[in-house]
Amino acid sequence: MMKLLKRDNLLFGVIFSALVPWIIFGLLYALNRWISDMAHHEQAIIQTSTLQLIAIVVNVLMIRQYLSKWKYDKTGKGVLLVTFVYIIAFFAKEYLLK
Repeated sequence: MMKLLKRDNLLFGVIFSALVPWIIFGLLYALNRWISDMAHHEQAIIQTSTLQLIAIVVNVLMIRQYLSKWKYDKTGKGVLLVTFVYIIAFFAKEYLLK
C-alpha cells in the first residue's frame, strides 16, 4: 500500500488529492448521519460545511507528508494545487454565493 502512495508524479498528486477529500467527506457524512439517527436528532450533529473543511485538512496533511517527509516535490505540488482549488471553492460557496 505504501509503495502505491510513494510516487513522484504531478498527475498522481492531482488525481489522488482530488479523490481523497471526497472519500473522507463521504465517510464522515455517513458517520454523522448514523450518529444523528442513533441519538434521534432531526438535524445532523456536525454541519456539512465543517465536514467539508475536515476533508480539506486531510489534503493539508498530505502536503506535509509529500513535501517534507518523503521529498516528492512533483506529487506535493499536485496535492498543493488541488488543495488550493478546494479551499477557494469552499470559501466561494460559503461566503460569495450566499
